[in-house]
Amino acid sequence: MAAGWQYRVFGPDRPPSENSGYRIELGEVEAQLLTVDGIQKAVVTAWENEDGHKDLCAYIVASESLSLPELRNALQPKLPDYMIPTYVVQLDRFPLTPNGKIDRKALPAPEARLEGGLEYVAPRTPLEAKLAQIWQDVLKLSSVGVTDSFFDVGGHSLRATTLVAKIHQELDSRITLREVFQHFTIEQQAQLIATHGTDTYTVIPAATKQSYYPVSSAQKRLYILSHLEGGDLSYNMPGVLVVEGPLQADRLEDAFRQLVARHETLRTSFEMVDGEVVQRIYDQVEFVVERLQASESEAEVYIESFVRSFDLRQAPLLRVRLIQTGPERHLLMYDMHHIISDGVSSNNIVQELGQLYEGQALEPLPIQYKDYAVWQQQEMQRESYQRREQFWLEHLAGELPVLDLPIAYPRPAVRSFEGAMYEFTVAPNVSEQLHRIAAQTGSTLYMVLLSAYTVLLSKYSGQDDLIIGTPVAGRLLPELEPLIGMFVNTLAIRHQPQGNQTFHNYLLEARDRTLQAFEHQDYPLEELVEKLDVARDASRNPLFDTVFVLENTESQEAQLETLSFSPYVKEHRTSKFDLTLSMSGEDGQIKGSFEYCTKLFGADAIERLTGDLITILSQVGANPDLLLSDLQVNSDEQAEGFSPDSIDFIF
Repeated sequence: MAAGWQYRVFGPDRPPSENSGYRIELGEVEAQLLTVDGIQKAVVTAWENEDGHKDLCAYIVASESLSLPELRNALQPKLPDYMIPTYVVQLDRFPLTPNGKIDRKALPAPEARLEGGLEYVAPRTPLEAKLAQIWQDVLKLSSVGVTDSFFDVGGHSLRATTLVAKIHQELDSRITLREVFQHFTIEQQAQLIATHGTDTYTVIPAATKQSYYPVSSAQKRLYILSHLEGGDLSYNMPGVLVVEGPLQADRLEDAFRQLVARHETLRTSFEMVDGEVVQRIYDQVEFVVERLQASESEAEVYIESFVRSFDLRQAPLLRVRLIQTGPERHLLMYDMHHIISDGVSSNNIVQELGQLYEGQALEPLPIQYKDYAVWQQQEMQRESYQRREQFWLEHLAGELPVLDLPIAYPRPAVRSFEGAMYEFTVAPNVSEQLHRIAAQTGSTLYMVLLSAYTVLLSKYSGQDDLIIGTPVAGRLLPELEPLIGMFVNTLAIRHQPQGNQTFHNYLLEARDRTLQAFEHQDYPLEELVEKLDVARDASRNPLFDTVFVLENTESQEAQLETLSFSPYVKEHRTSKFDLTLSMSGEDGQIKGSFEYCTKLFGADAIERLTGDLITILSQVGANPDLLLSDLQVNSDEQAEGFSPDSIDFIF
């Protein structure tokens, strides 16, 4: 077989990074490859793909051709799914260094990938071909087969939402998120679309030029929150990037200025007019990158002093500081107010900044954020909007529960935003079990972890009626994807774990409840709070005090021809809610963190909470048919002494 032949074997989960402490697992993959008949040598690396994630790539030298089913069948009994390579590249020989060792830097890039664990089936009809292209765009893949499962080739809830939007835009056909979970191959979706009527896609129109414009619902909420006591800094979005390489500061500043000229949100201020919050857009604003030189030890002081409150009446609501700490090392600090940005926006900024720095021409933006805000106001009058409103009013009908978690200190009369972070990692064998449960129940890792978290909260509070907040990207229309702006909405999802249910059955309920909520996700939380007429309590959020997040946003890393941008880790000191559990299922492992209000919880309490969450994950992973009432949590004595480094080994 010719050198350079490659295909994808299998692997819906991201593989471990070589820098994540999983080298032993990479070695295990290599060892198992060498047990396959015909393979003489094997090297496994973590290859960074198009969207910044790392996939396992296996390079092999073999004495004979290996078919896809043969190789997959040989590896599957020996390795968990996340350790089965995404790419396989067969070579005639390995490149060597002058010392005779394998030259990993000279290994060729995988050029193509055939998705799915089964035999590739090409599109057979024009509709299947169009769907395949949409899948490739959404999943950032070079090819997909019509019998591949969306969730086996990199799909998750966020990407399923994007898929629904793109199908509507490009095929003038609307399918629901629930239908994506029920019809998860191109073949099935093509049959479904053929039975649906036409639903013409209408783009968001450009707003007529005005002196000022209405704000979106999310911006209105943030304007109010940022004026509460303690809220002036809590809605800053600071970030620090390590820039390595021969950075040209003038060129970087020019790239930022082009970014400001491109996105109106970076030239927007906010004020009150006739009792309403409005946004005002300026044709030009002054913008400079503050430049300093300091040692690495001094840099932390400058990072601390960088984050300060914004005056929302003054544009731009973006500031940048560049610290040179070495000949080819800089710290790039940026801070924005959440009213003009969100997590996806931060990634858009990093990616576009790199392109502009390298002199690349960017595609013109189809619309600006103010066009979206005006359109949203008009959408509120439509019948479809009224249906979404009715869903949420029914979902949260009756007396609303208030989460009663044991807290270490008296609750302040006014919400405190002082916080800290506690990080942990789930053991690899438990991660594998949880992924398997998701596949067996037709759910996602998000749904499995959310269900376990609600069980934990029920155990701690003694309540079987809970409301958990969960943020959604809010970019349901394709033209919103490249914009910088505040699109995030938070869903108030009600959960009712009953002790006589098995975890398996409870997960199925949670799956259906979550899908319904996601199908109605474009109803703004702030509008819901007003409609429910919730009694205001300055010490709490209106509907929920805890939030669950599964991190699916793309990495803010960028690699240019001569520069690399990577996140700089710094201490976390704020908390927007009493308790936020953030999880991620990347790199073939499950990691998590609790962001908690330090005016309510001590570090030891969060340590115990983390240990109990992992205990529940371990139990349901081993036996999802356990009754919720039979799930056990550790006593305080057992939980004492848990630490982030020891949690992996408690099973």
